[in-house]
Amino acid sequence: MKQMDILGNFSKLKGDRETRKVKEHSDLEFNYSNLSVESIDRVEEKNSTGFTSYLKVLTILIFVILVLRLFSVQVVSGNLNQKLAEGNRIRPRVIEAARGLVLDKNGKPIAQNEPAFALAVYPSDLPRKITERMSIYQKISDLTQIPVETIQKEAEKNGLSSLDEVAIKDDISHDDALLLEQRVAGLLGVFIATRSIRHYLSDSGLAHILGYTGLVSEKDIEKHPDYYLSDRIGKTGLESVYESYLRGKYGVEQIEVDSKGNITGVVADDKNTEPVNGDNLVLNLDYGLQQATTTALANGMATGALQTGQPVTSGVTAVMNVNTGGILSMVSLPSYDNNLFSTKISNADYAKLNNDPDLPLYNRAIAGVYPPGSISKIVMAAAGLQEGAITAKTSMVTPAAIKIGEYTFPDWKDHSYESTNVERAIAESNDIFFYALGGGFQNIKGLGIDKVKEYWQLFGLGEKTGIDLPGEASGLLPDDAWKRKAVGEPWYIGDTYHVAIGQGDMLVTPIQMLRATAVIANGGKLLEPQLVGRIVDHSGKTVKTFEPRIERENFISAANIKTVQQGMRQTIVSGSARSILSDFPIPVAGKTGTAQFMNNAKTHAWFECYAPYDNPEIAIIVLVEGGGEGYDIAGPVARDIMTYYFANNQ
Repeated sequence: MKQMDILGNFSKLKGDRETRKVKEHSDLEFNYSNLSVESIDRVEEKNSTGFTSYLKVLTILIFVILVLRLFSVQVVSGNLNQKLAEGNRIRPRVIEAARGLVLDKNGKPIAQNEPAFALAVYPSDLPRKITERMSIYQKISDLTQIPVETIQKEAEKNGLSSLDEVAIKDDISHDDALLLEQRVAGLLGVFIATRSIRHYLSDSGLAHILGYTGLVSEKDIEKHPDYYLSDRIGKTGLESVYESYLRGKYGVEQIEVDSKGNITGVVADDKNTEPVNGDNLVLNLDYGLQQATTTALANGMATGALQTGQPVTSGVTAVMNVNTGGILSMVSLPSYDNNLFSTKISNADYAKLNNDPDLPLYNRAIAGVYPPGSISKIVMAAAGLQEGAITAKTSMVTPAAIKIGEYTFPDWKDHSYESTNVERAIAESNDIFFYALGGGFQNIKGLGIDKVKEYWQLFGLGEKTGIDLPGEASGLLPDDAWKRKAVGEPWYIGDTYHVAIGQGDMLVTPIQMLRATAVIANGGKLLEPQLVGRIVDHSGKTVKTFEPRIERENFISAANIKTVQQGMRQTIVSGSARSILSDFPIPVAGKTGTAQFMNNAKTHAWFECYAPYDNPEIAIIVLVEGGGEGYDIAGPVARDIMTYYFANNQ
């Protein structure tokens, strides 16, 4: 019952609410219908005015913002934005400076520049979208047959912001360059670069002297931060030693490019600079003599092969001005063609050179170390005379061999039938006399290893000569301290006997023995060998002159020098080289040498000489590795060299 009452009351309340809503709605309609037209217009006008005001305020606000933004862009950041804008249309372009030439003493170019072309890119001008870049790389690949991956790696190795040109394909011929230039037209950031490459005269063993250039490496950039990534730098030889002179100074010009990276002109700018060509090297070397030296050495090696019945594939010869130290020719065989390195040498060509058992990249003249054999006897003779161990008149009748306990130290041939002094010992290369001079025998008190080593060093052995080439070796001068450390044994008199005739553990370089010979020829001056005589700029003005550099002098008296000179002259007139040079029209002084190696299984053929005897000009060193006897193989090489020299220098 109560529930029915509650439901009835709820229905009544609901009906009352609905009745009120209908009534309110009717009243609103009634009130609106009673409004006049004028009243309606005033309401609409009021609403319209408010909206218009809002639009005006919004418009003014936007305008103010735009003005402020323009002020910021054009005034506050104007300079910065201008530079950024110019960066999009102006590029600095490097103007290559011509590398300096290398000339022989007569002005003949032996290293010069030739025009070359390369397909290259400017990373900064390549598209930023990778799909567009890959499309360009693919087109380059189609033209060059270079894999796309290789092109991408090379082009982007220094980042896409790099302004340096990056060569994708070097060594393009002129005709191919013209054709490619048409085909790459329109490819953003791709162009044909014009540059120069090095060209060397490669027919006369000059590669070890000149060296070659190559693209800069990361290590090069660390040492030379001013270099460009597309630069080439001297890697070996004179190209490396004199890089700072040869390179020159690159120029820079600001170029204007369009949106496709095409050059539209050169912009006048105070940053533009003209290139300055590198300086030229004028060598002491005579190219004609260099050719004659190469031919003579090659002939000597061929003769050595015939006489020994074994391959003779390597040798050295060099000629020095005994009064200045200037190197007139220097040949190390086998050699190589350094033009292979003018561009990117192929892996196959480099592997062939690097794996060649005859080591053609190896400059034996300055880096090869060998037992000198009897040519070192001129140093022993000078040392014995200077120390008073012997005089010019000291003589002895030498036996066929010296025996100490179970050991025998023989002469290379029997000289026991004659009395021998130092001059005759030099001429006949008497081993017994020099055994005695080094370690003592009969009436000769030996110098001992310490004094012997002292004179080796005075003559420049055991140290680098200072020649203006990289990679020089020092050699080895053994003594008691060295042997105890290296072998674990003390030094014996037999060791002194061996080194006294240039055998045992003693090792020298050919260039060391050349200047030791020059010491005897010039009266006692140890000179520093020098390949470059002077440096001149591109107009011919001398930049630097290299005067003779005397390392030491007066360590052997004039009288003692004269005695050694007379012994070397007797070598030619009546001694071990008489069959080779006794009839030579110019008086010559010399010394033969035959050095055993490979457990005495083979011998190096040595010969040293200077001429003219009465007014020395040149000294010559010859080494034919494994060539046999010095007088028989190396001597004729020196004769051929002197024949050319004196025929062209009278």
